[in-house]
Amino acid sequence: MWIALALAIVVLLVLAFRGFGFLAWTGAAAILLVGWRLYGIASPSLFMAVTAGLILVAAVFGLPPLRRVLISRFVMPVFAKVLPRLGDTERVALEAGTVWWDADLFSGMPDWQKLLDFEARPLSDDEQAFLDGPVNDLCAAIDDWQVYQDRDLPPEVWALIRKHRLFGLIIPKEYGGHGFSALAQSRIVTRISSRSVTAAVTVMVPNSLGPGELLMHYGTQAQKDRYLRRLAEGEEIPCFALTGPEAGSDAAATQSEGIVEKRTIDGREVLGLRLNWMKRYITLAPVATLVGLAFRLKDPDHLLGDEVDRGITCALIPRDTPGVEIGMRHDPMGVPFHNGPTIGRDVWVPIDAIIGERDGVGHGWRMLMESLAAGRSISLPALSIGAAQMATRICGAYATVREQFDTPIGRFEGIEEPLARIAGMTYLMTATRTLTCGALDAGEKPAVIGSIAKAYLTEGMRQVITDAMDIRAGSAIQRGPRNMLSRSWDAVPIGITVEGANILTRSMIVYGQGAIRCHPFVHREIEAVAKNDLKAFDQAIFGHVNLLFTRAVRATLLALSGSRLAGVPQTEDTARYYQHLSRFSAAFTILSDTAMGTLGGTLKRREKISGRLADALAFLYLASAALKRYHDEGKTTANFGLVRWSVELCLYRIQEALLGVLENLPNRTAAWLLDLLIFPLGARFRPPADRLGARVARDILEDREARRTLTEDVYVPAGDQPGLGRLEAALDKAVAALPIETKLRDAVRAGKLDRAPGHMLDDTGLAAGIITREEYDRLNEARDLRDEVIQVDAFTPEQFRSLR
Repeated sequence: MWIALALAIVVLLVLAFRGFGFLAWTGAAAILLVGWRLYGIASPSLFMAVTAGLILVAAVFGLPPLRRVLISRFVMPVFAKVLPRLGDTERVALEAGTVWWDADLFSGMPDWQKLLDFEARPLSDDEQAFLDGPVNDLCAAIDDWQVYQDRDLPPEVWALIRKHRLFGLIIPKEYGGHGFSALAQSRIVTRISSRSVTAAVTVMVPNSLGPGELLMHYGTQAQKDRYLRRLAEGEEIPCFALTGPEAGSDAAATQSEGIVEKRTIDGREVLGLRLNWMKRYITLAPVATLVGLAFRLKDPDHLLGDEVDRGITCALIPRDTPGVEIGMRHDPMGVPFHNGPTIGRDVWVPIDAIIGERDGVGHGWRMLMESLAAGRSISLPALSIGAAQMATRICGAYATVREQFDTPIGRFEGIEEPLARIAGMTYLMTATRTLTCGALDAGEKPAVIGSIAKAYLTEGMRQVITDAMDIRAGSAIQRGPRNMLSRSWDAVPIGITVEGANILTRSMIVYGQGAIRCHPFVHREIEAVAKNDLKAFDQAIFGHVNLLFTRAVRATLLALSGSRLAGVPQTEDTARYYQHLSRFSAAFTILSDTAMGTLGGTLKRREKISGRLADALAFLYLASAALKRYHDEGKTTANFGLVRWSVELCLYRIQEALLGVLENLPNRTAAWLLDLLIFPLGARFRPPADRLGARVARDILEDREARRTLTEDVYVPAGDQPGLGRLEAALDKAVAALPIETKLRDAVRAGKLDRAPGHMLDDTGLAAGIITREEYDRLNEARDLRDEVIQVDAFTPEQFRSLR
């Protein structure tokens, strides 16, 4: 009998581990019955009763028609009281976009081979040529320090933007645009941002949420013909007026209003809208010629139908329309891209100003939510990666060129630590951008993933720039043409704040939307209850029960085995990381379900808990992206160090997020039980070790190809230009001089030369014949350039008073 019991437990655990919950317990029960029968029956009547009872239970739970009658019809009304009720605007927001790899992570059993088999679309020849040609030409024409002083891009840069149709990156070619992929758009914005945040924002906004994208997807043919070519060629400069004083992230609460009414114009009666609005923080508004507007439309005279409140609607308003007030500027952290308020007072436009005309009435909220998924995935992540790659490029060079005690500062552990964080985060962020844009180019509109990319990449930018400022130290805080980092530092809070402030995105949107959209069963349960569909509810609720049971078994067995029981895809040297992520995916699933089950509708108000669950989901996704990047790229030593650093950071952050939920879950009994299941051997993951960080830092300092690959989107100016240009030139000379410096140090160690400071050692080495005159000149050239790049800008009192 003990053998049967052991076999039953094994069958139960194996089948549950593989996701077969019903089969697991019925199979285990059958083995126990067989064992009981074979090893003797103390009471035949008891055996028959137990057997009949188990058959009855299996029939009730295994036959859906019987299960619906005996169980589900009683459970459904209880769930109707617990499940959140979704209003129309909330439903549209939650259902916007699509689910993709995030659904796998929510499932507790991610299919890693599916991820690795996914082929992200590379840049086309035309896209690469545009990046290397017109985009580089634009970057070369920009003097970012002068842009700050003039508080605008110069006319020649505006002309290049129009000439190269940079406002039409996403507009189809038949309308004069480029029709570029999401990845191309992201890489273009990244490169421009590495030269000038002002120019990057100016280019990215017309290609993000705004008139162009809304017209492409929802405009009538007449509207497309009227506007798209003019937008692509820069004849029209668009902005989109969404945020108002009363409604920031909650755009559905807008007080901007449109009233349907008729007016007599040129002797004929015309149906139109009378609009009033007050908007702020609108990028490009001060120079816009075409205003996209989100407002609530009302029809008190029933000119469109029976309903008075027609809902959120989007329209296009020419700047010169009477009543439009526009042109004032905000000052976002001193970064001089155009941003300002716009006000409309009794502005009247015909009904065809609505995007989609009459078919677009009341559909503005859906338009915005569906389009925002793509915008969050591309624009601000691209800016963040531009800043991160620039910081990596600058600090990798500076830590080699800058010396203290005759030693490059990158050799000191105090510099090594933040340098490793900069490089590791840059690798992780760029990997996330590539995977996310790949999903977009494959036709997905990953709303949850887009929110993750926006929030966690802009937070990554904040960390990277902070570390870079620390490494550059005093030279990082002295503003001037030589200092690129200070302008990135200025821009950091902008990315953190716009398109949904990160506090809101982390604490409410990522998990709030993900828990419903990405979960295999929650959305189906809500829909079934709303439609009173007992059959659909029965399938969803018992699928949910199976999920919770099997993932609990899976999480526990993986924790006890050090994740070794998890299957892995065909990989060479990263298999353990896939196993650990599989473990945490299962743990996330059961913890998420428990949080939803014990907190119910109040979970969305428990923002600290939902924020930690968002952290766990986000770092599961970021780690997936890092592993995918390593799989797709060359297996170099530097890349292996970077992927290890990235994934180990993510694993630690996932662990800490899960622990944070467990420590603060109000139901302490559930928390205690889950702690036993998820961390039976304790919390064992740690941040990347010092040795690994040292390896990553050395690769960035010593492996020029690794540094170039990690910063491939950075625009590198000519060597005679201040900032990165001269720093790169100094790095080339410093690297060329290293063998000569080594020769001198070897001579000191051999006793052929006396120890002396750098330039004096050069002199004595030349005099002693240790180095040649040519080598001596190369050393001096390198030292001169070193001295040049460590200098900071200084101004006369008159110049200083005029600085911006």
